[in-house]
Order: sequence, then C-alpha cells, then structure tokens
Amino acid sequence: SYPTRTSPVKRGQWVLENLLGTPPPAAPPVVPALEETQKANPNLSFREQLELHRKDPTCASCHKLMDDIGFGLQNFDAIGRWRERDGEFPIDATGTLPTGESFEGPIELIQILRNRKEQFGRCLSEKLLTYAIGRGVEYYDKCAIDEILAELERDDRFETLVVAIVKSRPFLMRRGQPEQEQIAQKDPS
Repeated sequence: SYPTRTSPVKRGQWVLENLLGTPPPAAPPVVPALEETQKANPNLSFREQLELHRKDPTCASCHKLMDDIGFGLQNFDAIGRWRERDGEFPIDATGTLPTGESFEGPIELIQILRNRKEQFGRCLSEKLLTYAIGRGVEYYDKCAIDEILAELERDDRFETLVVAIVKSRPFLMRRGQPEQEQIAQKDPS
C-alpha cells in the first residue's frame, strides 16, 4: 500500500511475487493514471474506480491476476488496521481468482492461499536460496530446489528449510571472491 491509502494492485502483486512466486508481467510503458478515473468518477467507490480503470484491454490481462487478491485484503487500511468502510463506501472484499476460486473477504482468501503450500514452499525456498548464495536462482538449480522441497514435505518447519538450503549443492559449491577482488573492493586506490 501507499502511506496514506491502500493499493489492491500493489497488494495483489506482492502476494503473487513474494508468496506464490508468480509475478505478473511488467506494466505497459504508458499506463493511464488512476487519478484521471477518480476525478471523472468521484461518486464511485475506490473498487468501482479501479474496475473502470482496468477495463482498458492493455491493463486487464495483468490486473485480472492481481486485483482480486488485493481486494480481498481491503478490510485492512494502509497501516493494517481493520475497517468496514473506505470513507463513505462499504468495503467489498470479495473476489475470484483466475483459477475460478471465489472468496468473500480476507479469511476465505487466506484459506485459498494456504492450499497452495507447495507453491509457497517453492517461492520461499527460491528466495532464501537466492539470499544464501548471493545470486539469482537459475534453471540448473531446479534439482536443488526440488530436493529442498522434498525435505519440507517431510517436515515443514522453517529450521528444516534453512538446513536443507545449507546442505544444498548450490550453497555448498558457492565460491567466494578471489583475494585480489576483495582487496580491490576495500582499497579503491
């Protein structure tokens, strides 16, 4: 969200990228400003304004992936407090995911997301492995990720994930910087 208002788009995008590992495609170079829709339609709720905004075909294909997830979190304001209304409008936290799964509010959305345990485990494993090895995960790391996930299948504690990453081939085979590079970075002269 933004500091002063929520953003279903940003929230949905964050869930896709950071929990499910399925980032939406990049926005087109020229995105129409939501503010134009808001100024032209002040009597509509924020959700209705966003739905008008996303009728643009260049925007719709990506927004159908993330907006409803964000709408499902609209009961939480910009700093996470629960609310029933957004200004004068009641919150509509319903949605339907591209898979056809429908929800009415954040609790049902969370239940749907909890059923994606393997997808979440893969995303978290990739993010932690990236951090642990100091580089992005590549296609040749797939076997290591699969082995990490097999460990998580047996025992889904965070500790198990960390140990599996430390025992993984990419982590064990990670090479440090040559000594000359380390010295050059410390002393630029």
